[in-house]
Amino acid sequence: MAVPKKKTSKAKSRSRRASNWKLEAPPRSICPQCNEAKLPHVVCPTCGWYGGRQAIEV
Repeated sequence: MAVPKKKTSKAKSRSRRASNWKLEAPPRSICPQCNEAKLPHVVCPTCGWYGGRQAIEV
């Protein structure tokens, strides 16, 4: 089996792990009922509509 010749440094391994940490805002979509920003595929927290019908009472 292949064996590493030198130990991987802490900086190298930590920078490799840190590349998966995203500092981006979550995606937003516009509610067709009230025109407020909401998360896609989620009931609108302002009006309670989802998929062309009222899903929850707000």
